[in-house]
Amino acid sequence: MANRGVYVEHLRRVALFAGLTKKELEQVASAGSEVDVAAGKVLMEQGHSGSDAFIVLKGTFVVRRNGRKVAELNAGDIAGELALLDDGPRSATVECISDGSVLVIGRGQFRAVLDDIPTLTHKLLAALAGRIRNLDQSVLG
Repeated sequence: MANRGVYVEHLRRVALFAGLTKKELEQVASAGSEVDVAAGKVLMEQGHSGSDAFIVLKGTFVVRRNGRKVAELNAGDIAGELALLDDGPRSATVECISDGSVLVIGRGQFRAVLDDIPTLTHKLLAALAGRIRNLDQSVLG
């Protein structure tokens, strides 16, 4: 994979992958494929099912919930990461607003990486627990 180093640098900034070693990040990166995305293209739609996560490599993407803009994504940001873990509906719509590219990681490929590296599963669970704890703190105080 020619851009593995670039992918690793982007993955390193994703909170979900916090605590992973460079080698583990390379294994996650190898599960993905780079895809060019034109302005106006919708990556995922709220309420629809999906099994891919998207790590932004370049370009700008807008995140909308119930039609309202809630975030803007740029290089190093991720969308759809929960689809790597479950079959629930998408919680937001993500649209490309300036030509870009993403690293697409499918659930099947991601799970194969987890099967190959049990310690990765432990680190992923710890990262998720941290996110839940932070969410709980922000909602309940």
